[in-house]
Amino acid sequence: MENNNKNELSCLECGSTKPIIDHKLKEIVCGFCGFVMAYNSDDNGHEWGAFDHEQRDKCTSDDAPITDTINDNGLSTMMDGSNKDIYREDMPSRNRAQWYRLRKLQRKISKNSDTESLAFALSELGLYSSRLGLPRSVRESASTIYINAVENNLIRDRSIEEIIAASLYLACRRCQEPRTLDEIVEVSRVSKKEVGRTFRFLTRELHIILPSISPIDYVPRFSSELNLSDNVQSTAIEIINEAIQNGLTIKHGPTGVAAAALYIAGLLHGEGKPLCDVADIAGVTEVTIRNRFHEITEHLILD
Repeated sequence: MENNNKNELSCLECGSTKPIIDHKLKEIVCGFCGFVMAYNSDDNGHEWGAFDHEQRDKCTSDDAPITDTINDNGLSTMMDGSNKDIYREDMPSRNRAQWYRLRKLQRKISKNSDTESLAFALSELGLYSSRLGLPRSVRESASTIYINAVENNLIRDRSIEEIIAASLYLACRRCQEPRTLDEIVEVSRVSKKEVGRTFRFLTRELHIILPSISPIDYVPRFSSELNLSDNVQSTAIEIINEAIQNGLTIKHGPTGVAAAALYIAGLLHGEGKPLCDVADIAGVTEVTIRNRFHEITEHLILD
């Protein structure tokens, strides 16, 4: 412990103004009577200590983490129909009627229209995420956005598919895992116009601030799908940075700029890919890539 007179704290018990700080217990106690004047109850550590793998395996909880990807956050308890207790022994006959009533009540509580609708939406969102090859963090973010939309009554007069697709597109933007609207539409059952309209609606109503999309964000994925080397990827990023500095990316879609930069970098390193393959991976037309190609090569000095 150590004395500290900097904070003008007074003891509620005796009025003393000489507190003592206990850094280990995270408490401030009165130096005269010992009254606890303030404390921090947060304990972020484990409730157990393990000194080897065997002890850690015994002490570690087997419970799944709380997640928004499940409609009940993964906290529900399922009562099966096996009529066995926690030790897997047959349940006494006198308790089976009570067990049956509890099981019936749980099914009745867990199966309402709102719960079933949310469960269906989150399962569809997981399916869309899998088809797009998105990481779990994006799925978690999209689930949170969808749940916020439900809690704010923003899904009224809109289909579940529209909200799911827009939430997923928002999550991709927020988590810096960019996907184009065309890719979202391809795995969903809604049109590009509806996804874009719902995306703007959710962004406005939920007050979501999104980072701007850079063509550089698309380079790693496009490069991987085109089987290009790391040198090509690095050169493409350098080309994009120079293009940004010279104002060549203004009013142009990021996917077209990224595709053109990769096309140019591939030619410089002798790993050129057919224009049609690059356009197919980027989801843009060959004309778009050709136009960005001419703009970049005319204004930049490429080695």
